[in-house]
Formats: sequence, structure tokens, C-alpha cells
Amino acid sequence: MRRRPPMSEINVTPFVDVMLVLLVIFMVTAPLIQQGVPVELPKTKSEGLRSREEPLVIAVDESGTIFVQRATVKPEALEEKLIAIFETRGNKEVFLRADARASYGAVARVLAAMQRAGAGKIGMVTEPQA
Repeated sequence: MRRRPPMSEINVTPFVDVMLVLLVIFMVTAPLIQQGVPVELPKTKSEGLRSREEPLVIAVDESGTIFVQRATVKPEALEEKLIAIFETRGNKEVFLRADARASYGAVARVLAAMQRAGAGKIGMVTEPQA
């Protein structure tokens, strides 16, 4: 009786199949994850900003509700929340995503709270104008 030598190669076909499925899933879900709070941004002609660190984004929706990243924050608690965040971050850069239909007063109050909290740079996020 003749014995075969043991096979020392790994079959990678199932691994490749799983990786391709995961790649498709991440390609479909990545744009949905990056959207953040749904606001209708004003359209302007401007250059995009480049940042190495994950940006701190504050959003104001049409009704005046304030979001830090994706968490809802009451207007009176925004300044304290930002101070706490800035204590843990080296970068004090903040991006404001304000809905085009949000009231000027709501946006002005958020800008004032960011300034009082010690924001170093404040960027206004807009949509590119066609």
C-alpha cells in the first residue's frame, strides 16, 4: 500500500470569498456612516480642507437642535461639553455643519459657545456650488 505525503498547502479560496463579501459590505456602508447628521448645507465656492485627525463636527439642523458628532446636546450644555472635549484633544479645530434653513440666532449661539470654549479654528462646512 502506497501512502501519500501530507498536504502542506492551505486552501485560501474560502478566505478570499469571505474577504470579497466583507469588501463589498464596507464599500456600501462606508458612505452611509460618514454622512453624520442630515442637514441641507448651503452651497458655496470654496476649497476643501485637509486634516490628519478626525475632525470635531458640530451640526445644527433646521429646527435648531445641536449635535456634537452624532450626539444631541442642549444649547446650555454645549460650552461645557466642548471644554471637556478640548481638554482631551491637542487639536482645537471645530467644523460647523449648519442647515441652510437653520435660524441665524441658533447658529450664532453655537459659534459664540465654540469661541468661549476655546476653539482655535472654526470651519464652516458647505456643499460645492455647481
